[in-house]
Amino acid sequence: MKKYLLAIIITCVSVSLFAQEAETTPSPWSCSGVIGLNASATGLVNWAAGGNNNINGVAFGKVRLLYSEDNLAWETNLNLEYGMSYIDQKGDAFQKSSDVIDFRTKFGWQFHKAWYLAASAGFKSQFAFGRAYDGTDADDPIISKFLSPSYTDISVGIDWKPNSIFSLYLSPVAGQITTAYVGDAVENANPGLRQQMQEKYGTWVYSKEENADRTFDKIYRNCKAELGLTFKGSINYTYKDLKIITSLGLFTPYTWDKTRMFDANGDFVGYRDNNRRFGNFDVDWDAAISYQFLKCLNVTLSTSLKYYNGVKIADKDGIAAERVQFKGVLGLGVGYSF
Repeated sequence: MKKYLLAIIITCVSVSLFAQEAETTPSPWSCSGVIGLNASATGLVNWAAGGNNNINGVAFGKVRLLYSEDNLAWETNLNLEYGMSYIDQKGDAFQKSSDVIDFRTKFGWQFHKAWYLAASAGFKSQFAFGRAYDGTDADDPIISKFLSPSYTDISVGIDWKPNSIFSLYLSPVAGQITTAYVGDAVENANPGLRQQMQEKYGTWVYSKEENADRTFDKIYRNCKAELGLTFKGSINYTYKDLKIITSLGLFTPYTWDKTRMFDANGDFVGYRDNNRRFGNFDVDWDAAISYQFLKCLNVTLSTSLKYYNGVKIADKDGIAAERVQFKGVLGLGVGYSF
């Protein structure tokens, strides 16, 4: 009996010590981010300066999952955002104000202090149709949709991570796939949309067969793959109730889509191209600053700056060209930071 009692006591003590050790051992996993809903409303009565009553709501989530143990590091980021506005007017009362899908993951093996051999992948697109609102009751034309455009990248390179806050990544072997996919159902309801999307987002290429006038035709297709160089940097910083998240991505292709141009005499005068060549960088810069107070209220300022070579955006005069795209959102709403 004494032997059995002694065995039970030893077992209980061992389990207790193991449990205490497990509780004190830090987990290699950590998760942080901010999720919430921002809303604003404007009401006007006999307002001499003009305007319309409006309500705007944006749901968002920015989550970061980090694994770090021994010589391995794995970081995954997910950024989702969708917003709608109601404007008190006759046409286009409901309008989409924000739409983002941004997923990024990176796995690295540490070969020297703060230096990692890493593989990275990412995907960017949107949830719903984007339309060109003109304030009328007419069916507004579609100008973007899920997978039109979308950007998928896969790369292998060197990652510098001096701490869990800051990261710099450089890859000379980076592949990027751009899509401008329009399904048959959407194309049948919007004739010509498929080619418009492929032209706008630059998924076309030049034919290899020369025409009689010594030029080349465009070949339209749903996707385009490129090999190039990419550089990425990110900051994820938390101080008490303040959170700062920002990421910068640069990509330049090694290929050059071009076609020869000739004058009336048939003499070669140079190349016409879509600016997709080495040294011309695509830019993606996103930033978000969030402050949480009173446990459930959250103030968030988010910005997004983009520039894509070959992506043509028309101005108010209808002139299409590559342009800097910028969006800023300042919101007060219900949110939770972790």
